[in-house]
Amino acid sequence: MKLPFYQVDAFTSRLYGGNPAGICPLESWLDYDVMQSIAAENNLAETAFFVAGPDRYHLRWFTPTAEVDLCGHATLATAWVLFEKLGVEGTEVSFDTRSGVLTVKREGDLLSMDFPSRPGQPASAPPALLKGLGLTSAQVLRARDYLVVLESEDAVRSVKPDFVELMKVDTFGIIVTGPGKDVDFVSRFFAPRMGVPEDPVTGSSHCTLIPYWAGKLGKSQLTARQASQRGGDLVCEHLGARVSIAGRAVLYLEGSIFTG
Repeated sequence: MKLPFYQVDAFTSRLYGGNPAGICPLESWLDYDVMQSIAAENNLAETAFFVAGPDRYHLRWFTPTAEVDLCGHATLATAWVLFEKLGVEGTEVSFDTRSGVLTVKREGDLLSMDFPSRPGQPASAPPALLKGLGLTSAQVLRARDYLVVLESEDAVRSVKPDFVELMKVDTFGIIVTGPGKDVDFVSRFFAPRMGVPEDPVTGSSHCTLIPYWAGKLGKSQLTARQASQRGGDLVCEHLGARVSIAGRAVLYLEGSIFTG
């Protein structure tokens, strides 16, 4: 079987930046094992598969090792493919997903995603969390992921994770964040249990970051940067029970997958 395939750098306006996502348009769903094998072969943080439905698209996301409930950069990249490569007209596309209906709007060269808010609650840090981040103490909250708050952008960039220790932490991922120098906040994201040691740019982590920093800074509109090696920029808004996460995207690759 021959499948169309796109690789898109999300949350960036420059090639080789942001977070690369694989996008596979399908006429109907493949077997789970086939989709998981494609994602493992791609070895990207996420590969997204989508099928057109009568009212909206159906979208699923896979890391190299597991299907996940929510992924921001691959949702943004999927919307970019629909608008820019597959001729979808208008300014909005919607997806049925494991996290409910997600909508992406085209606003100039920005794609703005409407996602659920996931505010963190104060939590005690398990020993493996602090040890794995090389810290002795920190403010810690927990939602889907642990959120570890540091004092500065430099402190966030200086974290040298021990992934053997972080594998022991019983959450999907670990967010490290701090105030930014020329943006409102910066972050990094580690998910070694999901096969993603450090994610270049993570839309879903901002479901927790946005409500935290909106409360901390006393404003609803925020700018953010993920301080990974590739780096990425996000435009964020706190909307109460929802958050808006916006960014740009660039096409890296267009081709075909042969599934055998």
